[in-house]
Amino acid sequence: MLRECNLNNAMTRKKGLTIITGPSGVGKGTLVKKLLDDSENMWLSISATTRTPREGEEDGKDYFFLTEKNFKNLIENDGFIEWAEFAGNFYGTPRDAVEKKLANGKNVLLEIELEGARQVRKTFPEGFQIFLAPPSLKELEKRIRGRATDSEEAILKRLERAKEEVKAQSEFDAVIINDNLDIALSEIKQIVGE
Repeated sequence: MLRECNLNNAMTRKKGLTIITGPSGVGKGTLVKKLLDDSENMWLSISATTRTPREGEEDGKDYFFLTEKNFKNLIENDGFIEWAEFAGNFYGTPRDAVEKKLANGKNVLLEIELEGARQVRKTFPEGFQIFLAPPSLKELEKRIRGRATDSEEAILKRLERAKEEVKAQSEFDAVIINDNLDIALSEIKQIVGE
């Protein structure tokens, strides 16, 4: 359910950069996958990282795997739309790849965390930012616990972080409540012009 949206901005904007943010467990990954499956003109930005590739991960497909020296060089040369350090590794969205896809008429999608979205707002203000919200924090907890992939400590950390992220939803151009996957997908497609 589309809770809020600057409809004039959303419906009259040209295709371009769309940022999707929301708490862990809200369904970002599922919606992004469905959106990409249904679209011929949508490209999901690939992040760069300094972490070691995991088994089966491919450079240029899963991530751009960079040395710390190369990553820091890109930071110094404004090579990222957004970047952060997390758990001893760097992660970021390479500016060049995004700008090339946009120049070729692609809709570009970023699925990033709140702090990354805030950086993009400054470095790429023409991007349209969507906050994907859970129907309630109780439902979000149910979804996170239902995954059965996290320890109790990790679940509690995700829920605490989610409370802070939900408070920031008013910063976004649109807020979509993901209480029905098909409706949420339809609303995102309407906003991104797909």
